[in-house]
Amino acid sequence: MDGTADYDGIKFENGSFTKVSDPLTIEHPLEISINGKPFTVVMQTPGDEEDLTRGLLFAEDVIQAKTEIKCTAEKNEQNLITKINVDIPADQLGDGYLSARSLLSVSSCGICGKQSLEDLQIQKGDSLTNSKTKQTYSLAALFDMQEKMFQAQSLFQLTGGCHGVAAFSSTGELLAIKEDIGRHNAMDKVVGNLLKNNQQKQAKIILFSGRISYEIVSKAFRAKISIIMAVSAPSTLAIDFAKEYGIIILSFSRNGKSTCYANCQIIS
Repeated sequence: MDGTADYDGIKFENGSFTKVSDPLTIEHPLEISINGKPFTVVMQTPGDEEDLTRGLLFAEDVIQAKTEIKCTAEKNEQNLITKINVDIPADQLGDGYLSARSLLSVSSCGICGKQSLEDLQIQKGDSLTNSKTKQTYSLAALFDMQEKMFQAQSLFQLTGGCHGVAAFSSTGELLAIKEDIGRHNAMDKVVGNLLKNNQQKQAKIILFSGRISYEIVSKAFRAKISIIMAVSAPSTLAIDFAKEYGIIILSFSRNGKSTCYANCQIIS
């Protein structure tokens, strides 16, 4: 397992469409339990799960450098580790375990801190795009929206150190743009602004400055936004969820090029 999986897509470049198969980074949930009790879930790329677990528990003051622990792994049908149970003597558990919270959710990870894999489920509903979807979107129009977002990213222009998320209507009207050090925070700010201004139903497109993870797709589905266009790459789990929930994924969108990995039928 090298941490990647090949996914098929359609690359748009200079008015032509080319089928491609690209290696993408695997995003996979790992549940960490302590003494048989779920502690947290982290989204990670398969490999070195025990090292990840040990380092995370040390960072969160659950264990000390010399604490003796025993890790037991559970795998799924694809031979991926889905759970790590850590046996730690009760008298050696640090304050990080005794705290009321499970795990501090940092700005770069909206899913970290869930306690079990079941917590990752998002509410199902009708697919956002299907065979009855009539409206199509031109790549040229989407790139025009992206340029509007770039021009409106004042904090990034000043610092070069934050993410931007922008919501657009189907006609290309900029409804909201927010910036934040964390991708998920910027997305939440946009959705919150749409709700405050009663514009959620108008929002059909999200333009994104970073990569697309599972959490971004789940947030878009919750807001009923059917297109995510990003400058950077998607994860494998993001594409899997997008296919199921009818969300169009456009990645590597820069310099007039873009690759669609999910629900490409409404892009022209």
